[in-house]
Amino acid sequence: MANLNANRWRMTRRQMLRGLGVAMLLPRLDCMAEGTAVTTPKRSVFLYIPNGVNTLTWQIEKAGTDFEFTQPLQSLERHRTEVTPISGLHHPMVLGKHHNCDKVWLTGADVPGDGGPFRNTVSADQLMAEVQGRSTRFPSLELAVEGHSLAWSRDGIQIPAERNTVNVFNMLFGVEKESPQAIRRRLNRRGSILDLVADDASRMHRRLGQNDRDKLDEYLTAVRQVEVRTQRAESWLNVPKPKLDSGDASRLGRKADMSVVSEYHRLFYDLMVMALRTDSTRVITCMICSESNGGAIPDIGISQTRHGLSHHNGDPEQLRRLTQTDTFLVEQFSYFLDQLKAHREENGQTLLDTTQVLWGSGMAYGHSHGNANLPTLLAGGRALGYRHGQHVDFNLPKIGQYNVADAAGHYRLCSRPVDSDARLSNLLLTMLQRVDVPAGTFQDGIRPLSELLA
Repeated sequence: MANLNANRWRMTRRQMLRGLGVAMLLPRLDCMAEGTAVTTPKRSVFLYIPNGVNTLTWQIEKAGTDFEFTQPLQSLERHRTEVTPISGLHHPMVLGKHHNCDKVWLTGADVPGDGGPFRNTVSADQLMAEVQGRSTRFPSLELAVEGHSLAWSRDGIQIPAERNTVNVFNMLFGVEKESPQAIRRRLNRRGSILDLVADDASRMHRRLGQNDRDKLDEYLTAVRQVEVRTQRAESWLNVPKPKLDSGDASRLGRKADMSVVSEYHRLFYDLMVMALRTDSTRVITCMICSESNGGAIPDIGISQTRHGLSHHNGDPEQLRRLTQTDTFLVEQFSYFLDQLKAHREENGQTLLDTTQVLWGSGMAYGHSHGNANLPTLLAGGRALGYRHGQHVDFNLPKIGQYNVADAAGHYRLCSRPVDSDARLSNLLLTMLQRVDVPAGTFQDGIRPLSELLA
């Protein structure tokens, strides 16, 4: 079991001031205050699957508390009181534009027509990190079992994701190979290089045309982000990482067999749970599969990519296999909820009580590239004010015009929203407000979803 003395690795003001002068440029962090109450963690996890689902077997047809989980969702039955399936949400700015669905899932940015230039906006997780990440070593953790990061900075720059579980473990809990002094010297050298890059770019900026200026500004934004991360890393050098016992360290630090997909997925989930348990971070994003390739599951006899299965052309065998992959991915999600629920904190709440978890996709019906009626599951966060155990369906009351028992009905339901005001950004706005982000709006959101709140 991990050593979970919550104050063991928190940064004192004295430790903060031991760093070099650059650390003085950082804002005063919650975790720096000596003799003050530790803030109660409010946590958020975002899990993305690509290419939608087999809506023919996915769609729950009854709203409210008296609903039945469909075949792919059966493993969530044991979490009925901790989860809310949501139907009918969409991103208005993405409708009819199937590319970039994963990139804008957490941003809601306007997507141009296929092939047009695209510049993203800040993702919801990064706004949360600005508030909830003040007290943790890592403001946010960006992971990808396959694919790339879901997180985007305020300047619309993608934040890199880590795909290697050993690297994730070492970053969170591993012993540094270098001394703090050696690391500090390396970080200082990096800072000096960044200063030189910024100086050279500033002189060059005046001599460039507008297009080149835009490209250079984007590059400098990335440089500034590295600078901020460098400063933060330096300020935590004297704060020890959480110490795990030998059993947890062996279990989480091993090199997993990537060919056993269930084992690999669960190792990612176990690392996420421990990162939250040790308060190393309070914000996590993880792309489960790549949008373009990947997603094969040899464990259950599926060698095709998820993208290939989603473009099934109505073939019954392909649809059956797509449902199998949907079921598998939900089962891994259920395992994650098991682990969050199993850990009880000092105040008696479970880790799931203080963690809001969003699981979903930026596409609904992969074969037709339909991106309305997005498959969406919200779990946890009871201590944040959520009310679960219900199916919230924004397709009502008009669902009667669609026969969801046939493919044509699903095509219409997933290609055009029943309720144009039922926006995924409404859900993201709700989640932002639940973790104290002072947001009155988010992207094209209209209102927080009171339907989800106690």
